[in-house]
Amino acid sequence: MADDYRVIGTPVVRPDGAEMISGQAVYGPDVTQPGMLWGKILRSPLPHARIRSIDVEKARALPGVTVITARDVPDRRYGYAIEDEQIFAVDKVRYVGEPVAAAAAPDEERALEALSLITVDYEELPAVFTAAEAARDGAPLVHDELGPARSVYLASWNPVHGTNIIHQASHHRGDVDAALARADYVFEDTFHASQIHHSYMEPHATLAAARSNAVTVWTCSQEVFQLRTLLAGLFAIPESRMRVINTKVGGGFGGKIEPRLEPVAVALSVHSRKPVKIVMTRAEEFTAAAGSTPATVTVKTGVTKDGTLTVRDIDFLWDTGAHAEGLPPSNRAMKDGNGPYRVHDLRISSTLVYTNKMRGTQLRGLGVPEGAFAIESQMDMIAERLGMDPLELRLKNILEEGDINSIDDVVQSIGLRECLVSVAKEIGWGEPKPANVGRGLSVIAKSPTTHSSISSAYVQFNEDGSAQVLVGASEIGQGMSVVMCQIAAEVLGLPVEAVGIASADTGTTPYDRGTFSSRVTFYTGMAVKLAAEDARKQLLEVASRMVEIPQDDLAAAEERVVSPAHPELSLPFREVLERAHSYERPILGRGTYGGKGDYPTLPHKAQRKEYVPGWKYAAQAVEAEIDEETGIVRVRRIASAHDVGKSLNPVSVDGQIIGGVVMGLGYALHERLQFDQGRIVNPSFMDYKIPSSQEIPEIKPIAVEVPLPEGPFGAKGIGELAIVGIAPAIGNAIHEVLGVRLKELPLHPERVLDAVESQRKRNGG
Repeated sequence: MADDYRVIGTPVVRPDGAEMISGQAVYGPDVTQPGMLWGKILRSPLPHARIRSIDVEKARALPGVTVITARDVPDRRYGYAIEDEQIFAVDKVRYVGEPVAAAAAPDEERALEALSLITVDYEELPAVFTAAEAARDGAPLVHDELGPARSVYLASWNPVHGTNIIHQASHHRGDVDAALARADYVFEDTFHASQIHHSYMEPHATLAAARSNAVTVWTCSQEVFQLRTLLAGLFAIPESRMRVINTKVGGGFGGKIEPRLEPVAVALSVHSRKPVKIVMTRAEEFTAAAGSTPATVTVKTGVTKDGTLTVRDIDFLWDTGAHAEGLPPSNRAMKDGNGPYRVHDLRISSTLVYTNKMRGTQLRGLGVPEGAFAIESQMDMIAERLGMDPLELRLKNILEEGDINSIDDVVQSIGLRECLVSVAKEIGWGEPKPANVGRGLSVIAKSPTTHSSISSAYVQFNEDGSAQVLVGASEIGQGMSVVMCQIAAEVLGLPVEAVGIASADTGTTPYDRGTFSSRVTFYTGMAVKLAAEDARKQLLEVASRMVEIPQDDLAAAEERVVSPAHPELSLPFREVLERAHSYERPILGRGTYGGKGDYPTLPHKAQRKEYVPGWKYAAQAVEAEIDEETGIVRVRRIASAHDVGKSLNPVSVDGQIIGGVVMGLGYALHERLQFDQGRIVNPSFMDYKIPSSQEIPEIKPIAVEVPLPEGPFGAKGIGELAIVGIAPAIGNAIHEVLGVRLKELPLHPERVLDAVESQRKRNGG
């Protein structure tokens, strides 16, 4: 693939950077409307209870106050995965923090006063707080019946009726039991991941304005079109009258995909006939928004004496909390759970269970971090048993070009070996080191998003020859805006600063499935590229008529129409656009990408056809110093290498990798939501620890470029992978120093010391 690009591959500054660092960017909490009210939500103090009665009369007597409960809103269920939620609890509450009522008032203080005057009579019910407990026969049911619930994934939704098991599925290939019986060695281990919070800096914030003929919602969402569809259906309003405008999003990481405040804000606005704004407090974020969907993972692996992996049997048990937003990660685990390894016989089972806790949802990595912690920890355990170097064992078994992966796709455009070798070299693998310093490795694979992942884009020329990109994807801090401008600029022959962008407004931008699962660079990027090519074609058509030269002999470069066959031609875009806007038609390019089968037939698909291209691969390595007396783990160096396909903007790529690594560091060493009978006891950044600047080590981002033919200029997505492999790599480093294997996250000092003490007791010390 040619690499003589003008803009692609260059470190371009973000167009929205200046307004962000100057404080001028408009985030969700910054939005206002004349005459707006402030909304507040009354939430359940109990994890499981029947609602006997709700008395709101005193609250409604306050001047200028609107109060609503389940009786005042549509009796409809909603949910992106499974429709198991209502705006307010109807008959019972299912977790601490569930909305029971809401109030809107001219100021926050009066809204809070109104909540204090609402009386709710509860009858407490037995509750279940762990997935294992909830999955047992006869366990108290979180949802009494699944019948009324409807799933948007009907073909792949498998509930066990009469239980808390909301979904149970498996994927298998070959005869796993026979292969395990034939294996020279079989390893079986169980690992536990903690539930963590997304820890975005901006809280959820929504402003809804319901007018006589339309509803407008300003919010910080990762999926504005999905949200529009949900709200329109929930309130029985045509989508043409429901507009969702995305504000600047101060971090999402999967936590701002599903609706949180929007249904309540719309309901309050409908009843008050005024705009209503709701902003979550930080305590609400930790107790009533969502966390990751934690899993217990049991891995049984069969190997030969020479270290060849032959068979794997993996079982995931997921705790989705009171609502089934854990369905996407639980399904993704069946594709990604094996990691990037060749295994002939494979079985992956996944069970999703309701509990009486705050919901688990999608979080950066979408089910892959939980599986990777188990697989990559066990790989080192296998290497130790066989007397092999962990690097050698991985190099022997990782996927290579042309292999068949876990879901029978042909592996293509894979730079995994180069990633692994580069991080091992960067971290000094095999070189001498102090006795209290360990090194650990991990490799990562993540499948592409589904064939329903569709993006559209418009690219229009302005009268002065500049261009505007319109996309429906959300900018959530990942740098989508600059990359989309770069793609359009490269195609159109414009400098990046001559390309503007508008995004995520259902009233003005074209449809996009949303910002999640590392899909935007690939899908939205290809849509922008196709739209820019369409706009360029229209530009050259107008120019051809102006200069009477065939369109095929014209090109767009440096804001001018030129011709290799006619060196004297140099027609400014501005003149072409004046002609188009005055005498012909405005130039608007359209592009759409995604959908099942919307990809070119390529040679690698000769044997088997992928539904969706774009598997992502990475490798990570850490060097850590472990204090045996205190259990403190101090990570000194991290190398994170990613097969990016083509680095469209090296600055953005490095930023994504470094940010993901730091998030992975928190997941590995510090972060966990702590519960006491369903109540979160650490609902603030004072008690919920994330890495501080003093704890962030030297991080080396490495971009490996193996172009993906279907991607924009060969690019792949990289947004999620850097979080995935840090925890197992650190766990492997700890084992190298202390000889203890930690199988539960986070790897905090108390857990390290407990493992050391347990080992001493086993050894008679």
